[in-house]
Parts: sequence; C-alpha cells; structure tokens
Amino acid sequence: MKKLLLLIPLLMSNNACTTVATGAAEASGLSLLHDRRTSEQLLRDERIEINAGIELNSDDDIRKNAHFNVTSYNGIVLVTGEAPSSELRDKIINIVRTIPGVRMVHNELRIAQPSSLGSRSQDTLITTKVKSALSEIRNLPGFDATRVKVVTENGVVYLMGLVHKNEAFVATETARRVSDVKQVVKIFEYIDDIGE
Repeated sequence: MKKLLLLIPLLMSNNACTTVATGAAEASGLSLLHDRRTSEQLLRDERIEINAGIELNSDDDIRKNAHFNVTSYNGIVLVTGEAPSSELRDKIINIVRTIPGVRMVHNELRIAQPSSLGSRSQDTLITTKVKSALSEIRNLPGFDATRVKVVTENGVVYLMGLVHKNEAFVATETARRVSDVKQVVKIFEYIDDIGE
C-alpha cells in the first residue's frame, strides 16, 4: 500500500491517469462495502490502472503528446482522451491490451490535440453532477449509485459497472438529463447475463 501511495503523486504529476487517485479513494471508502466486484477483482482493477499509467508514461512520445485516462472495472478497460495521430492512439491501446488482467478494451481515444485544462475541469464538474443525480435515484429498490462508475471526457459520459439491466436503464436516463452532457455511452456488464 505504501508503494501505491508513493506512485499516485508521480502519476498525477504527469499528463494522465487521474483515475488512479480516484480509484484508490474508492477502494478505501464506503463504496467498497457495496461493490459487486470481489475484493480481489477490485485490487486487480487498481493494478491495471496503475500499471497502465506507468507503462504509458514511460513512453516519451505518449507522455509528451497525448492525454489519456485508463479506467478498469471488472477487467473491462475504458481508455479515453486524445492522441494527435492514429499511430499514437493505436500504440496507447496496444500497450493497455498487454496489461495483465485486462479482459477487454474500449477504445474511446479521439484523434485530436490534447484537451485543455478548462475542458478537463468541465468534465470533472459534469462527472460530479452525474454522480449527484445518480445518488438521488429513489424509485429503484436496491439501487446503489456507488456501483456505477462515471467517467467524462469532452462532455461524453461513460457509465461502467456490474448492474442489472433495469439499473443500467435508469442510470443512463438519469445521466442523459444532466446539464452539459453531450452523450451517454454504456459500458456496463450485466448481472442478468452472468448471474449474481
């Protein structure tokens, strides 16, 4: 754990992987009690995010020219951000695919110059608003907003988690009604399909 805490400032000082700090906070917080992932899978997801950050930031071209976020939920990895060329985007995705524990990669990297700090701040605000809206859901018995991972990039909200189909529907419709959300993309894994 001491190594993890030492790595977080290093990763945060670079141009990516802010999800590492968020994930570490979630792993130690109340959401752990309600998480549908096993504790082993939760730790595996943390390792995926940390290892991806280390691998990607060790490449000078990626570190200097791209903006990326890597989020893992139950081994399903979402990569968001911007890369200035398809070659650099493909390089990032290929590195993430080789990280141990990765089951599937959702490539949502746009071909563009890295986003501005202002744009990223707006995305953080949108994420906060979506999480707040999800926490207000009262008409769905057993729903727990902490089971839905929210990632925002360029106004697009990505929803991840192990959920029932009715939970996914309500969470998606709730997120769509939040101001400044351009689009909602579901990257859920459905319990109805894999059994709880």
